[in-house]
Amino acid sequence: MLELKNITVTFNQGTVNEKVALSHVDLYLEKGDFVTIIGSNGAGKSTLFQAISGAVEVSEGQVILNHIDMTDYPEYQRSKYIGRLFQDPLKGTAPSMTIEENLSLASQRGKHFRLTLFSHKHRQEFQKALKQLDLGLEDRLETKVGTLSGGQRQALTLLMATYVTPELLLLDEHTAALDPKTAHKVLEISSQLIDEHHITTLMITHNMEDALKYGNKTIIMKDGHIIALIEGEQRKNMTVEELIHLYSSSTQDYNDRILLKQ
Repeated sequence: MLELKNITVTFNQGTVNEKVALSHVDLYLEKGDFVTIIGSNGAGKSTLFQAISGAVEVSEGQVILNHIDMTDYPEYQRSKYIGRLFQDPLKGTAPSMTIEENLSLASQRGKHFRLTLFSHKHRQEFQKALKQLDLGLEDRLETKVGTLSGGQRQALTLLMATYVTPELLLLDEHTAALDPKTAHKVLEISSQLIDEHHITTLMITHNMEDALKYGNKTIIMKDGHIIALIEGEQRKNMTVEELIHLYSSSTQDYNDRILLKQ
């Protein structure tokens, strides 16, 4: 489903500020895999997402999604196949547009966009999708998105990213800026949508409990490398304390932002 071959990303190549952010990363995911990613700041987690989404150019290697080599595809072209959420709830939606206008944008993923009058059928479809969020947004279709709370906006962004089922979903600490109760709600919605649509997903988190609770695989990154892949029975039987010990012994980073619960 997703295959990364020898992915290397070097910033400021050939200068005194040269930095290798990803070094010869290999990864293979089956369709429906839900992978959580942990690692210290600067480990290469977000750069990995940028390389996959096309936001940065790889120095070496290939990005293959559903048997299509996308290495040379620009970011806008990959966005037809890849949904992405960021830590900042203000990203991913158009604040001056209404909820239904934002959902109209999402419904036309991979098509030439046209903003048309909404039929009763369109509104019914939008309301049905919004009801899944259990936030009362189905009754606020004409509300400007900029007036929503951070949690409501992030939940809407999640729905938009999955409204037309993507081949791949990238969740870049998408609950980190939310309060604990709202973060839990958005994570539960995320898990529900991912399971329902069988979406291959990568999720960056600093929360060790969430790293084991969600998905079926966990990756530890350090210095631009994947240094551990935990799956199967090992992951099923692993406690949060054991994951913290493995993480700490692997990264030798005891001062990083490690969270048991948000």
